[in-house]
Amino acid sequence: MLEVLLVEDDPAIGEMLKTYLVGKNYKVKVAESGGVCFEVLSEKNPDLIILDWMLPDTSGPDIIKKIRNNKIQKELPILMLTARAEEMDKVKGLEVGADDYMTKPVSLKELDARIKALIRRSQGLTVDKKLSRGAVLINLENNLLTINDKTVTIGQTEFRLLHYFMQKPERIHTRGQLLDQVWGQSTFIDERTVDVHILRLRKILKFHSVEKMIKTVRGVGYSFTEKLDE
Repeated sequence: MLEVLLVEDDPAIGEMLKTYLVGKNYKVKVAESGGVCFEVLSEKNPDLIILDWMLPDTSGPDIIKKIRNNKIQKELPILMLTARAEEMDKVKGLEVGADDYMTKPVSLKELDARIKALIRRSQGLTVDKKLSRGAVLINLENNLLTINDKTVTIGQTEFRLLHYFMQKPERIHTRGQLLDQVWGQSTFIDERTVDVHILRLRKILKFHSVEKMIKTVRGVGYSFTEKLDE
């Protein structure tokens, strides 16, 4: 049974979410504060954390920072679930390391779907030499990209960018996150460089009619999807 740590200080919301998730066969532990959250994490590692922004003793982003700095728990999937719906709040939440961001009031079915997607991705990230999404296949052994079984010429930066996207489908990435993960944290270049390489990547994908795999999330960044009909 998958374990979820729900960090939520509102008893009514916490009980409602716990009841729903237990009904979906999750084991749920509720923490009403940051302090309780870290007490739980000191004893066990859940499969996923659902995290509110405003807590009585700390903030959600501060909790994320501490978790991401922990060598053992830094890869834990974290979904922020908060009433803060401003664009800059979403950007901040993602930039500090949240894997996904949802606003209240929440669709319980969508919450369940996103939890499944995050856990699936966290368990499915692998060092396999081949990675495929839809018609796109990347082979790391020879740095080869094929689309619809046709070999495609692509620059190394675009190749790394596409590979990173394909490892984390449906996840929203800020430009800062992409710079850190694709170019490296020690690289000091403008975030708009990401836009230039996204444009180049889309041109390559467009030639093979799969450019819709790269989605622009206005005011936040980009995401990758296999759903070309959206």
